[in-house]
Amino acid sequence: MITITVPGRGEYRLAHAVFDVNGTLALDGHLLEGVAEGLTALRRHLEVHLLTADTHGRQAAIDAQLGLTAHRIGGAEEKAAFVRELGADAVVAIGNGANDAAMLAVAALGIVILGPEGLAADALRQADILVPDIGTALGLLLHPRRLVATLRR
Repeated sequence: MITITVPGRGEYRLAHAVFDVNGTLALDGHLLEGVAEGLTALRRHLEVHLLTADTHGRQAAIDAQLGLTAHRIGGAEEKAAFVRELGADAVVAIGNGANDAAMLAVAALGIVILGPEGLAADALRQADILVPDIGTALGLLLHPRRLVATLRR
């Protein structure tokens, strides 16, 4: 669990991290550099969940690399429903696509990635934080005081 108090926003008690896969953790169906190591470190603090439409048909290989099993979910409302089922107040959601916008909106904390696949404007509008890459997003979660510095009002 990650617990942080952000001045002007209150306390966050995060237990789950929900990640979109393609465009967020992977490019063209291949994990981005440093993702496996970052998720391994993060799993010491949060339960990690992967959501994917498996656009490139490589999710089984990604699952094997990470020791996780992704949930095959394509639509925006399905992703938001998944976050709600976990208990949205305890979820940080990370994504980049239009189909991630709803989960970013309902999660306690939404982080949007501007990566090599781009960033959907709908996702940007629903996020709390914009970062340039997945490494930065993982760094925020592994060093939560960075979240305080970014989110304080």
